[in-house]
Amino acid sequence: MELFIYGFIGTVANVYSYLIIGYVLLSWFPNARESFVGQLLGRVVEPYISIFRRFIPPIGGVLDLSPIVSIFALKFIALGLQSVLEFLLLRG
Repeated sequence: MELFIYGFIGTVANVYSYLIIGYVLLSWFPNARESFVGQLLGRVVEPYISIFRRFIPPIGGVLDLSPIVSIFALKFIALGLQSVLEFLLLRG
């Protein structure tokens, strides 16, 4: 059971990272974010990325680094949760 939860955390983090990457790739194509897939990804990804957009301004007004930082933060959060889970299981 513990191994399942450990793997589940990593899988969810990976899937969400891919959703962020897909959302960023859609910005390269005109009107792609207005499509059904673009709107769906926007509803799922934009609340998380907007946290980082508050603190990280675009470089030159064009290059938005907040998706990259949000993926790194997501990976650190997942590793932190996995470490806490491992610590609790080894301790208990």
